[in-house]
Amino acid sequence: MGLLIFLLLIVAVVIACIAIRNNIVRHHNATVRAWADVATYERQKIKILDGLQTLVEQYSSFEKGTLEKVTELRQNILNLNLKNTDVSQLQRIESLNKELMHSLNVVVENYPELKANEIYLKMMNEIEEQNENVGAAISIFNRNVELFNNHIQIFPNNIVNTMTLSKKAIRPFRDAQATQSFDYKPNF
Repeated sequence: MGLLIFLLLIVAVVIACIAIRNNIVRHHNATVRAWADVATYERQKIKILDGLQTLVEQYSSFEKGTLEKVTELRQNILNLNLKNTDVSQLQRIESLNKELMHSLNVVVENYPELKANEIYLKMMNEIEEQNENVGAAISIFNRNVELFNNHIQIFPNNIVNTMTLSKKAIRPFRDAQATQSFDYKPNF
């Protein structure tokens, strides 16, 4: 009778370990998918940026710096690593995106006829929509990162992870520029 209880206990532990391992894999895959969504929305901006680049090149006195920012942002998005979560690269892209949007706003002030151009207005709306999509995708990504990190760090999941998968915690996306403007800093 004692041997049967011992065997049942071992079977229960093995089943629990398998369930924990499968949940770790599930959470990791959700995080990978969320990262792919972020990258997909960033890449959709490329189509818009290509059209915007063509449009702004038509303005002979268009600031060269703004055109360079369009090109740099486009190249950084193309280089976004789909296989590995590179949050610092995403932070660079978002920073370039903010710089470009600021430059475009300055240019519109200098060239009112550009603001009246329907193609330009449509592209700016599309860029804004893509920026909102990226923001939403980053929120989902960060939520999945939190769930995954919690799942691999709590006991006994951390033991199962170390013994079977050895997954490392993923760094969430943080906008350093935005957090610098806050007076309040949590004491994590």
